[in-house]
Amino acid sequence: MSLSRADRSGFAVWWWTVDRIALFAMLGLIAIGLMLACAASPAATGGPLTQGDFRYAVKQVAFALIAAGILGGTSLLSLRQVKIVAAVVFAVALIGTVLVLFIGEEILGARRSIDFGGLSLQPSEFLKPGFAVLAAAILADKHELPLPKPIVTFLLIVPALIALPLQPDDGQTTLLLALWGALLFFAGVELYWMGAVAGGMSLLGVIAFASSAHVRLRIEQFLSASGPGYQTGLSLKAFAHGGLIGVGPGAGTIKYRIPEAHSDFIYAVAGEEFGLALCAVIAVLFCVLTVRLLLRSAGAREPFAQLAGAGLAIVTAFQAFINMGVAVRMLPAKGMTLPFISYGGSSLFAVALTMGFALAVTRQRPKLATREDSFLGMLGARA
Repeated sequence: MSLSRADRSGFAVWWWTVDRIALFAMLGLIAIGLMLACAASPAATGGPLTQGDFRYAVKQVAFALIAAGILGGTSLLSLRQVKIVAAVVFAVALIGTVLVLFIGEEILGARRSIDFGGLSLQPSEFLKPGFAVLAAAILADKHELPLPKPIVTFLLIVPALIALPLQPDDGQTTLLLALWGALLFFAGVELYWMGAVAGGMSLLGVIAFASSAHVRLRIEQFLSASGPGYQTGLSLKAFAHGGLIGVGPGAGTIKYRIPEAHSDFIYAVAGEEFGLALCAVIAVLFCVLTVRLLLRSAGAREPFAQLAGAGLAIVTAFQAFINMGVAVRMLPAKGMTLPFISYGGSSLFAVALTMGFALAVTRQRPKLATREDSFLGMLGARA
C-alpha cells in the first residue's frame, strides 16, 4: 500500500503529519518489551528449582495490543481534544490515587493499585501525562490569573503529593515534582522559581531520608563501600554474566534470583540474555525518541504544543533513566518500571497515553489549524 501526500483520507493525513521516527522508536521498544517478557516470565513465575511458564508474556501481548490502540487513538486528537482528555484523565487518576489508600491492594506493605477483577491498575501512573498537558496549557495560556501560574500548576498536584507518600510511592512523587520543574524551566519562568523547585525537592528528600527507614536503607546501601544491596548486586552479576552479546534467549540463570525481574529489573534480564548489545539498543531508542520529540516540540507554532511535547518527552526519558540507572548502580535502588518494556498493564497503558499525547501535540498541522482556543477561556465558556 502506498500513500500519496495528495490523499486526504484520515489515515493518510495522520501518516504524513505524525512524527514517524518517534513512532517507530516507540514500536521498537514495545517489540523489545514483548521479547523480554518471554525471557523474564519463567523467572517471575518459577525459580531456580521450579519450572516457570509464559503466562506473563501472554498477558503482556494483550496489554501491548491495548496500548497500541491507546497510542494510535490519542495521536489522532486535536490540541483542543488533548486538553480535554488530559483533564479527564488527570481528575480520574487523582481520585484513584486517593482511593487506593482505602481500597487498594496491599503488596509488600504498600498500597498502589486497585484490582478490577483480574486487571490491577495503578492510578498514579496516569497522573504524569494528565498533569504534563494541563500544566502546559495553564503556563502557555495568555490569560492572567489571580495567582502566579507556577503556583497554580503546583496546586494541581498537591493532593497527589500528599497521597503518594502515604502509599508509599516515592518514585511517582519524584517524577511529578521533576516534571513540574521541567515544565517551569521550558516555560522560561524566573530563576527564583527554579531555585524554589530545587530547594523544595531537596527538602523533601531530606524529610524522606529522615522519616522513612526504607528510603534511608536504600540510600545507605547505595553509598556503602561494602557493596550494593541484594537486588542491585544480582543485577550487576547479570550484566557481568551476559557480557557483550549475552548468554542467549532463555539461558539466563541469575534472573531467577532477581526480585521483580519482569518489571523493575527487566533491564538486567536484557543484559544477561542479550548482552550489552541489546542494552545499548534500548538506550539509543530512548535517546532517539526523546531528542526527536524535543526537536518537534521546539518547532511547533503553538506555545502549548511546545511545552506539552517537551514535558511529555522529558518525564518518559527521566523514568527510563532512573530504571536503567538503578540497574547498573548509578542511582539508589527504587521500584520504577522501564517505559514500554517492563511487564504490567498500568505502566504500558500510561506510557502509551503519554506518548500518544506527545505524538498528537507534535503533529505538523496547517497554520490555521493551530489556532486553538485558550484553555482558560474554554473553562470560562463552560462555567
